[in-house]
Amino acid sequence: MTFAVVQTRARLGMHAPSVLVEVHISNGLPAFNLVGLPDTAVRESKERVRSAILNAGLEFPQRRITVNLAPADLPKDGGRFDLAIAIGVLAASGQIVSDALEGQEFLAELALSGELRPVSGALSASLAATQSERTLLIAPENAREATLPENARVLAARHLLDLVAHLQGNDLLKPVASSAPERITGPVGPDLSDVRGQHLAKRALEVAAAGKHNLLMIGPPGAGKSMLAARLPGLLPPMTEAETLEVAAIHTLNSRSGSLRWGCRPIRTPHHTSSAGAIAGGGSNPRPGEISLAHRGILFLDELPEFPRKVLEVLREPLETGEICISRAACQVVFPANFQLVAAMNPCPCGKPTQAPEGCSNPQRCCNKYQSRLSGPLLDRIDMHLQVDAVPVAALQAPRESGSETSEVVRARVVRARERQLARCGKPNHDLDAAEVERYCALSAVDRELLGKAVDRMGLSARAYHRVLKVARTLADLAGEETISTAAVMEALSYRAVF
Repeated sequence: MTFAVVQTRARLGMHAPSVLVEVHISNGLPAFNLVGLPDTAVRESKERVRSAILNAGLEFPQRRITVNLAPADLPKDGGRFDLAIAIGVLAASGQIVSDALEGQEFLAELALSGELRPVSGALSASLAATQSERTLLIAPENAREATLPENARVLAARHLLDLVAHLQGNDLLKPVASSAPERITGPVGPDLSDVRGQHLAKRALEVAAAGKHNLLMIGPPGAGKSMLAARLPGLLPPMTEAETLEVAAIHTLNSRSGSLRWGCRPIRTPHHTSSAGAIAGGGSNPRPGEISLAHRGILFLDELPEFPRKVLEVLREPLETGEICISRAACQVVFPANFQLVAAMNPCPCGKPTQAPEGCSNPQRCCNKYQSRLSGPLLDRIDMHLQVDAVPVAALQAPRESGSETSEVVRARVVRARERQLARCGKPNHDLDAAEVERYCALSAVDRELLGKAVDRMGLSARAYHRVLKVARTLADLAGEETISTAAVMEALSYRAVF
């Protein structure tokens, strides 16, 4: 009887827990048994492994083979265990020396020809392998993302035979050199100077970008709400290396190559027909949804009232906590979801409440019914409510203003304001908790009385009160002021006057 143990990694949310592939070959009728809570894709790996070994010209043992994926209570999915199982079979049958497997982890899907194919979540696996001081052996398509962590030891092989030759010491594989993608430092996307008029809206975009504040724009069709939202990414400060690596790890769970532009904050724009699972994430082995893919970036929801009520209510807890917990019978997974919500909506179904269509006897009732699709608790969590009016035709036909600020100019002010926030409390103003708001957003006695009266008259909640203080703190940071002025408080209150 022969026995071999091979190290690999499963995928459980953002984490890549260690899995031991234990292979036991014994006498008896030929059989290939796979145990350890595998799903259908993992059970099918038996046929992929058998064909890959035979087509590589290696010997597949005609004996009783038992493969255990430990720990047995951890769900396993996909073809990520193919390579580890194949190496275990070859080691248990004596075709590879077991000592050569020390300090190695294997992660790849196998083609029937024996070629190695990429898998999702290679970056998370590389982070875990680096922390465990082991070398990760993968497919070449995963090499770029796997070498992103500092001090990662990665080997890439195109075919099972190349890997066997390496483990036998005949033809050693060369370590994959780290090749971090080129970092994008300047503004991305369309430029803010393209927007005609809308000076108040541009100011609100700058404030939202500086403090990472959630923003809701309300206005008639064609007023430029989507156009303004498309220019917000160009105003945001660049991500740090740690943030970029964190975001890249999330994106590689859904995409083998990753869809992130290195250094740029992600922007997700799901359609209003998206399900709650698509927004929050889910599945039997949960995958990140849109709110997690927008982590450290923007989630833009156009036509906000058209989203189903159930979908919108999913956003409430992540907007407060910055994470989403998905519970299933077999596991519980927490994904980060610290995103900036930007939404746009029309004031009513027809879009023009002041020009109600023929047959609408009560335009105000129509508007109230349409806007009631948004719950009070959700609106309470949106820091800034902005009325976006239609642009006059004269402004559209006028020549471009020579003094119109570009995204690069506004972004420079945003970056300076964000740097002040990070130096003061280590986070954007939006992320301040109640104790930090009390500490960093102190007002003078006169301004406290002013704000108290305004809150009572506007019927704002305690949460909205804190949101006003956070926005006022951001306005002070943009002005380079250490204390919050009366003008900052008044402007912050103006962003709560729509709802």
